[in-house]
Amino acid sequence: MFGVPDGKALLTISPKAVAQLHKLMQRSDDPVYALRIGVKKGGCAGMEYTMDYASEASPGDEMVEQDGARVLIAPLAVMFMIGTEIDYETGLLESGFKFRNPNVSEACGCGESVKFDIPANA
Repeated sequence: MFGVPDGKALLTISPKAVAQLHKLMQRSDDPVYALRIGVKKGGCAGMEYTMDYASEASPGDEMVEQDGARVLIAPLAVMFMIGTEIDYETGLLESGFKFRNPNVSEACGCGESVKFDIPANA
């Protein structure tokens, strides 16, 4: 299991993302426990973020809770997410969660996939 370096936040959640997570968690038809994020191989830059609704934590998930909003990080994604901020942006054509990740070394033109710098202690 990969550990988070001392003094570094695994993940932070912006106030806009906290508000959107609260909306998702309080859906009356199917309440959500948390948003689970991960990474998988794919896209032109090599890796893609994944996001799913979670009804509970899975073994090995790291949980970040901020102002009552919960994000679960899949075990294999932890080393790529250290220092990341999750924000929620609303635009004219699209709205969604955005990742401001200091570990990204490249991103494809469409913004759907990324390449990570592997942390030194990985």
